[in-house]
Amino acid sequence: MPVERWSTAQVTAVAPDAGSLKGARSVATPGKWQATGLLDDVLWGLCRGSGRSPYQVCADLSGPAYKCSCPSRKFPCKHALGLLLMWAEGTAPGPATEPPPFVAEWQASRAARAARAAEPRPAGPVDPEAARKRARQREERVAAGMTELSRWLDDQIQHGLAGAERAGAAPFDTMAARLVDAQAPAAASAVRRLGGVAGIGPQWADRLLGDLAMLRLLVSAHERLDALTPALAATVRSRIGFPVSTEEVLASRPVQDHWQVLGRTDSDDGTITTRRTWLRGVESGRFALHLSFAAPGQTLAADLLPGTSFDADLCFYPGAAPLRALIKDRQSTARPLASPVGATSLRDALRGWTAVLAAEPWRFDAPVLLDGVAPSADGFLTDTAGDSLPLAAGHREPWWLLAAAGGLPATVAAEWTPAGLRPLSAWVDGRFVPAAPPVPDGGAPRSPELPPALLASALVGTGRRPYASSTVEVGDRALHLGAGASLLDAAAAALIYRRAGSTPSTTHPPVPAAPAEVDRPLPSAAGDRLLRLLTDGGAPGGTQQVQELLAQWLAAAAAWGGHVPPESLPALLDAGRRNGVVRPAIGRVAGERGRWLAALRPDWRWLRDEAPGAAVAGDPAIWDTGTGGERLAHLTRLRGTAPDAALALLRSTWDNEAPEDRARFIGALATGLSLADDAFLDTVLDDRRKEVREAALELLRRLPGSRLGRRMAERALAAVRLERRALGRDRVAVTPPAELTADLRRDGVAAQPSRGTGVQAWLLEEVIAGTPLATWTEAFGRGPAAVVDLARGNDWETALLHGWAKAAITQEESAWASALVRNDARESAAGLREAVRWDLHLLLPPADLARIAADFLRREDHLAHRLLAVHPGAWPDELAVAVVETIAHRARTDRHSWQLAELCRAAATAMPPAYATVVAGLAAQLDQDSADPSRIRPIAELARTLTFRHEMLQEFQ
Repeated sequence: MPVERWSTAQVTAVAPDAGSLKGARSVATPGKWQATGLLDDVLWGLCRGSGRSPYQVCADLSGPAYKCSCPSRKFPCKHALGLLLMWAEGTAPGPATEPPPFVAEWQASRAARAARAAEPRPAGPVDPEAARKRARQREERVAAGMTELSRWLDDQIQHGLAGAERAGAAPFDTMAARLVDAQAPAAASAVRRLGGVAGIGPQWADRLLGDLAMLRLLVSAHERLDALTPALAATVRSRIGFPVSTEEVLASRPVQDHWQVLGRTDSDDGTITTRRTWLRGVESGRFALHLSFAAPGQTLAADLLPGTSFDADLCFYPGAAPLRALIKDRQSTARPLASPVGATSLRDALRGWTAVLAAEPWRFDAPVLLDGVAPSADGFLTDTAGDSLPLAAGHREPWWLLAAAGGLPATVAAEWTPAGLRPLSAWVDGRFVPAAPPVPDGGAPRSPELPPALLASALVGTGRRPYASSTVEVGDRALHLGAGASLLDAAAAALIYRRAGSTPSTTHPPVPAAPAEVDRPLPSAAGDRLLRLLTDGGAPGGTQQVQELLAQWLAAAAAWGGHVPPESLPALLDAGRRNGVVRPAIGRVAGERGRWLAALRPDWRWLRDEAPGAAVAGDPAIWDTGTGGERLAHLTRLRGTAPDAALALLRSTWDNEAPEDRARFIGALATGLSLADDAFLDTVLDDRRKEVREAALELLRRLPGSRLGRRMAERALAAVRLERRALGRDRVAVTPPAELTADLRRDGVAAQPSRGTGVQAWLLEEVIAGTPLATWTEAFGRGPAAVVDLARGNDWETALLHGWAKAAITQEESAWASALVRNDARESAAGLREAVRWDLHLLLPPADLARIAADFLRREDHLAHRLLAVHPGAWPDELAVAVVETIAHRARTDRHSWQLAELCRAAATAMPPAYATVVAGLAAQLDQDSADPSRIRPIAELARTLTFRHEMLQEFQ
């Protein structure tokens, strides 16, 4: 039977950490492997490493299990993960080849270990009498410890819990240490945890009293251990800390079923990491909890992948409500689970919880599989019958579920606790969606679980306020406890009754569903890559490079058209919240689901300004009723078809617009800008808000024939005159403005001179900067280069050149930019300020800028890196070839590897992706030449990034 191919999500899920997954991406290309193949269930490969011998890699897909000859202590290592990624993506194995001997040897050794494990073990210890003696001794120690725990509990209640707030964790640690000595480790852990409750957080006294009451119930159960049923006795022994061997569990009767992996959670208490994975049998309907542990620095087992299912025999640990289980025999490999079987309503789920609690009152959580639930606006999940249950703190804003399901009902796996639901995963339209990790939130305040009378007595202590009652009030019910019941007995009964009697509420309607998408979805491969970009470790390079890759992906997606996968929206909207540059592209690909989601959260509402949605397109009423973003979009669309009507619409409401909206609406006039807008824009120069005036100035300076341009030209020609002389030695005579007048200030001349510039020189520079450049070519009868030459040697040369440069930048005149850059390169020329110089470079034709940068690289000019950084868009071949040549040269000759690394980082997001093969070949050649690894590493990283970009763009073809 052929092995079912894994998905990329399955491979990602078995990665021990983000670093391993990131490393796996670096080797998940066929060029890194000498050979790959598939032998039965074993995927194998030979991966080229830094040494002479390749790494021998195996992955048993039926386990799964992994082997690699590399020195990594992580399982699976990056080489095994890389091989799995290639297999999942269809790039491995290649043509059928004979597997090397190490594959069959590893396969045989695994079979031998499995056979040994299946052999029957000796039934019992060598010395049964000694074993019985040790068991009796432990029973006696535990009994003594539980007796001491009982006295300690009585002391806490007698002296009052108010004293626990002052004493802190010390008394609890002391008692826990005594229980450890008494060989009751589970009870000791329960006591030690109480030290983190006393005096900490809201309702701490209620929580502390409840936990003490459950310890009292455990002590009472231990005292009657012989009278309990075997199942309940096993539960009590487990809660105290009596061990149950793996052999004993596996010897019990197995439950054969098709098991669905619902979800998992990881927790770390500082000494050990625990992974809890919940399963549910299709036929038996039983839930099962599989636990795995790892010491610090070790990786957790990842053989149970949420969102999959498999056939297996499970053996359960003994107990009154058995949930924890071991996998005894696995009969099939994991396969994707499109939709789980056995989902129930909220009321039925609570009935199951009540049954679990009745059997095991110490249980704090239980799994539930909920059918057709959707989030409400106030932190609840509501099913189709209108019943609701609260979400636990940290999960009260389930953006992951809202994004995936769009407010429609979904199947959700969760853990139910007295504090609320802790979601594990969901299934939406046949897709598995893992729950997002919990985040701190301002959830609803915790309500006390115990009656106020019990809590009041416990706080002051029964020594001051004796408790003597045979009943306890829980809500509107009275529980009869019998004579002689202590306060802790009453608290335990009240707590269990309250928890077991949980009922759904009916006043939390789900949020209105998202509108249907009107665009097509992006290609699935492109959507998967976006999720990688938004996930730590999913893309090459550091944070800055990943942001640039994200921007390139968004640009390609916007050009292709369509909407992103809904699961990516929360992370994508957060990315836009942090980085305004990518917002326009996100607005084009977020779709209706993204706009709907953004409306539910204030710090995502920027999206509505970027993309108001198809529903408002072309609706004239939106100008009167829409949001700022919707009105801006309407005005921009109208400018594209009827610019005069758009201007009239804006003028009709201008006096009533908010200042921040005025500036944005002025920017919309850039579409279809003409002299018909000149009179209105000129009046805007009198607006009280600076940002509004600056928006109008920016447009007027780009508008040929504007009133502003004519006024500035008149001032400029009065200040700068051409003096014609014999023999073509013409020169300019300069008479700068004497002072900053109110008219100059209104027309955008700044009052504050640049550092080191005199007032008159600054005023001259600003007047020239606001003058249309055509003024000079018409008045002097010369081209830009000749006009610039006239300034050479003039006393006001610096002001003239900077004025023309700033005008070229504003008016986007590339011919003037070229003339000024060439002039700036002359040794005798007055140098431009650095900021102005680099802005001019952005106006140069890309081919010109590339030639300059390539020339600087070959001359090892320190400015070359700056030119590479400002080069717009993808590099032309001439520049790319020069960069590759420079990288090869520096890798072999430079003393400082950081210079090579900087060059590779600059090339990673700008060099054409087609050069990936060339760069990878260079890295391989340097490796064969035994070059310094610190020089090979950045080149290999560059090749990896170029490959990533090439694949990214291909996915949109």
